[in-house]
Amino acid sequence: MKIILVSDSHGKDEALDKVLETYPDADAFVHCGDIETYPECYPQFITVRGNNDIYYDYPEEQTLHIAGHGIYITHSHHFMYTHRLEQMAEKAKSLDCDIVFYGHTHIAADDEVNGVRLINPGSLWRSRDGRGPSYAIVDLDSYHVDVEFVFMPKPKSRFGFF
Repeated sequence: MKIILVSDSHGKDEALDKVLETYPDADAFVHCGDIETYPECYPQFITVRGNNDIYYDYPEEQTLHIAGHGIYITHSHHFMYTHRLEQMAEKAKSLDCDIVFYGHTHIAADDEVNGVRLINPGSLWRSRDGRGPSYAIVDLDSYHVDVEFVFMPKPKSRFGFF
Protein backbone atom coordinates (compact mmCIF):
# COMPACT_ATOMS: atom_id res chain seq x y z
CA MET A 1 0.00 0.00 0.00
CA LYS A 2 1.42 3.38 -1.02
CA ILE A 3 0.67 6.26 1.37
CA ILE A 4 1.74 9.82 0.61
CA LEU A 5 2.44 11.46 3.96
CA VAL A 6 2.57 15.25 4.30
CA SER A 7 2.42 17.82 7.09
CA ASP A 8 2.67 21.50 7.87
CA SER A 9 1.64 22.91 4.48
CA HIS A 10 0.32 26.05 6.22
CA GLY A 11 -2.23 27.00 3.57
CA LYS A 12 0.12 26.50 0.64
CA ASP A 13 -2.44 24.78 -1.56
CA GLU A 14 -0.12 24.69 -4.58
CA ALA A 15 2.13 22.28 -2.66
CA LEU A 16 -0.79 19.96 -1.88
CA ASP A 17 -2.02 20.18 -5.47
CA LYS A 18 1.44 19.22 -6.75
CA VAL A 19 1.57 16.17 -4.45
CA LEU A 20 -1.87 15.00 -5.59
CA GLU A 21 -0.92 15.52 -9.23
CA THR A 22 2.39 13.64 -8.82
CA TYR A 23 0.88 10.52 -7.21
CA PRO A 24 -2.44 9.65 -8.89
CA ASP A 25 -1.75 5.98 -8.11
CA ALA A 26 -1.37 6.45 -4.33
CA ASP A 27 -3.64 4.34 -2.15
CA ALA A 28 -3.99 7.06 0.51
CA PHE A 29 -2.97 10.62 1.33
CA VAL A 30 -2.40 11.59 4.97
CA HIS A 31 -1.87 15.12 6.31
CA CYS A 32 -0.44 15.39 9.85
CA GLY A 33 -1.84 18.85 10.60
CA ASP A 34 -1.34 22.55 10.02
CA ILE A 35 -3.05 22.27 6.65
CA GLU A 36 -4.74 25.65 7.24
CA THR A 37 -7.50 25.15 4.71
CA TYR A 38 -11.05 23.82 4.85
CA PRO A 39 -11.68 20.05 4.87
CA GLU A 40 -13.84 20.23 1.75
CA CYS A 41 -10.88 21.63 -0.22
CA TYR A 42 -8.87 18.41 0.14
CA PRO A 43 -11.22 15.48 0.79
CA GLN A 44 -8.52 13.14 -0.59
CA PHE A 45 -6.48 13.63 2.59
CA ILE A 46 -6.98 11.93 5.93
CA THR A 47 -6.16 14.95 8.07
CA VAL A 48 -5.68 15.78 11.75
CA ARG A 49 -5.79 19.20 13.38
CA GLY A 50 -2.55 21.05 13.96
CA ASN A 51 -1.95 23.92 16.35
CA ASN A 52 -2.63 26.39 13.50
CA ASP A 53 -5.87 24.70 12.40
CA ILE A 54 -8.07 26.18 15.14
CA TYR A 55 -10.61 27.53 12.64
CA TYR A 56 -11.00 24.25 10.78
CA ASP A 57 -13.01 21.16 11.66
CA TYR A 58 -10.47 18.34 11.79
CA PRO A 59 -10.12 15.63 14.45
CA GLU A 60 -7.28 16.01 16.96
CA GLU A 61 -6.00 12.53 16.10
CA GLN A 62 -6.98 9.51 14.04
CA THR A 63 -6.13 5.84 13.83
CA LEU A 64 -6.06 3.62 10.77
CA HIS A 65 -5.78 -0.14 10.62
CA ILE A 66 -4.47 -1.15 7.21
CA ALA A 67 -2.14 -3.75 5.70
CA GLY A 68 -1.73 -5.47 9.05
CA HIS A 69 -0.64 -2.27 10.83
CA GLY A 70 -2.23 0.13 13.27
CA ILE A 71 -1.35 3.75 12.48
CA TYR A 72 -1.78 6.58 14.98
CA ILE A 73 -1.92 10.02 13.32
CA THR A 74 -1.23 13.18 15.33
CA HIS A 75 0.22 16.64 14.85
CA SER A 76 2.26 16.02 18.05
CA HIS A 77 2.03 19.54 19.50
CA HIS A 78 0.25 18.16 22.58
CA PHE A 79 3.24 16.04 23.54
CA MET A 80 6.16 17.33 25.62
CA TYR A 81 9.05 18.41 23.40
CA THR A 82 11.73 16.56 25.38
CA HIS A 83 9.82 13.25 25.50
CA ARG A 84 7.68 13.52 22.37
CA LEU A 85 8.79 10.28 20.71
CA GLU A 86 8.43 8.18 23.85
CA GLN A 87 5.01 9.65 24.65
CA MET A 88 3.73 9.12 21.11
CA ALA A 89 5.00 5.53 21.11
CA GLU A 90 3.22 4.89 24.41
CA LYS A 91 -0.02 6.42 23.09
CA ALA A 92 0.25 4.36 19.88
CA LYS A 93 0.66 1.14 21.84
CA SER A 94 -2.39 1.99 23.95
CA LEU A 95 -4.37 2.24 20.69
CA ASP A 96 -2.97 -1.05 19.34
CA CYS A 97 -0.84 0.82 16.77
CA ASP A 98 2.71 0.02 15.71
CA ILE A 99 3.23 3.12 13.53
CA VAL A 100 2.91 6.85 14.26
CA PHE A 101 2.54 9.51 11.58
CA TYR A 102 3.20 12.95 13.07
CA GLY A 103 4.10 16.53 12.19
CA HIS A 104 4.68 19.90 13.90
CA THR A 105 8.49 19.89 14.01
CA HIS A 106 9.04 20.71 10.30
CA ILE A 107 11.87 18.14 10.34
CA ALA A 108 11.66 14.86 8.41
CA ALA A 109 12.37 11.90 10.68
CA ASP A 110 12.05 8.13 10.82
CA ASP A 111 12.63 6.64 14.27
CA GLU A 112 11.75 3.56 16.27
CA VAL A 113 10.96 3.67 19.98
CA ASN A 114 9.91 0.62 21.99
CA GLY A 115 8.90 -1.26 18.86
CA VAL A 116 6.85 1.62 17.42
CA ARG A 117 7.88 3.26 14.13
CA LEU A 118 7.53 7.07 14.22
CA ILE A 119 7.49 8.86 10.86
CA ASN A 120 7.46 12.62 10.34
CA PRO A 121 7.33 13.79 6.71
CA GLY A 122 8.74 17.22 7.53
CA SER A 123 7.02 20.32 6.19
CA LEU A 124 5.61 21.01 2.74
CA TRP A 125 6.10 24.68 3.53
CA ARG A 126 9.49 25.26 5.11
CA SER A 127 11.86 22.91 6.90
CA ARG A 128 13.59 23.75 10.15
CA ASP A 129 16.73 21.77 9.42
CA GLY A 130 17.87 23.42 6.18
CA ARG A 131 17.05 20.51 3.88
CA GLY A 132 14.08 22.16 2.20
CA PRO A 133 10.37 21.29 2.08
CA SER A 134 9.64 17.58 2.22
CA TYR A 135 7.09 14.80 2.31
CA ALA A 136 7.28 11.02 2.61
CA ILE A 137 6.22 8.05 0.56
CA VAL A 138 5.34 5.19 2.90
CA ASP A 139 5.06 1.80 1.26
CA LEU A 140 3.74 -0.86 3.57
CA ASP A 141 2.49 -4.38 3.67
CA SER A 142 2.08 -6.79 6.55
CA TYR A 143 5.83 -7.52 6.59
CA HIS A 144 7.55 -4.24 5.72
CA VAL A 145 7.32 -0.50 6.25
CA ASP A 146 9.50 1.35 3.74
CA VAL A 147 9.88 5.12 3.96
CA GLU A 148 11.30 7.39 1.28
CA PHE A 149 11.64 11.10 1.93
CA VAL A 150 11.29 13.50 -0.98
CA PHE A 151 13.08 16.82 -0.52
CA MET A 152 12.12 19.68 -2.78
CA PRO A 153 14.24 22.69 -3.69
CA LYS A 154 14.33 25.37 -1.06
CA PRO A 155 11.96 28.24 -1.88
CA LYS A 156 13.61 31.27 -3.46
CA SER A 157 11.41 33.51 -1.34
CA ARG A 158 9.24 33.19 1.72
CA PHE A 159 6.25 32.55 -0.52
CA GLY A 160 7.58 30.47 -3.43
CA PHE A 161 7.25 26.71 -3.63
CA PHE A 162 7.21 24.96 -6.98
